[in-house]
Amino acid sequence: MRIQLMGCAVDNLDLAESLALIEGFIRSGRPHRHGALSGNDIVRARRDPDLRRLIDGCDLINAEGRPLQWGSRLLGRPLKARVPRRALFEALIARAAQRGWKVFLLGTREDEAAGVARRHPGLAVAGHRRGGWHPAEEDDVVAQICAARPEILCVALGASAAGAFLARHQAVMRVPFAMGVASGFDTPPRASRRPPRWMRRTGLGGLHHLLLASRRQPGRHLVEDLAFVALLAREWVRR
Repeated sequence: MRIQLMGCAVDNLDLAESLALIEGFIRSGRPHRHGALSGNDIVRARRDPDLRRLIDGCDLINAEGRPLQWGSRLLGRPLKARVPRRALFEALIARAAQRGWKVFLLGTREDEAAGVARRHPGLAVAGHRRGGWHPAEEDDVVAQICAARPEILCVALGASAAGAFLARHQAVMRVPFAMGVASGFDTPPRASRRPPRWMRRTGLGGLHHLLLASRRQPGRHLVEDLAFVALLAREWVRR
């Protein structure tokens, strides 16, 4: 069931329900696109109408991040669960190996694609291609995917770039289900980079990742986190 949270659409589904919906997408043979929504995405989407249309245009929008789940409860529209892209990717690839669905992995090296196949015996990898192509090559990328005729397309180009690529080309590629995988296709994140269990349980995983990213761009994440808290407070007062 799709609901509205702070002006953005999100599907109130858990992982099992999401997989069941995706299976229906694949059976239909028509193109469908996945989106993932976090608190920071809501902040950005309210400032950027194009990003909001990009997210709202997805056929399945899962909630990412515990703050969004907590915020939904505070606003009286509780989400059943959060469904991180990485968890959905691993569960979907396992289901694809069981069902015989062909998968195309875009934005990966050959050894990474082989690693996915080793983790999921029986998986049919219809094709793969590295990212970082020249804009003039994009039509060739689309043609390669069309020729492979996969049931599932997974794109690891970074969340924003993957979403934009799929919005531009999914209608032409006509892949029954396409999704971005922000963390790539290699083995699941190393334990050393995962938040401690107590931080995951209390919803402080974002703080852990912020600390790891402190050398890159901590200011942007902190500003967006504070903006989400302020937005949530305003929505709670207005309800």
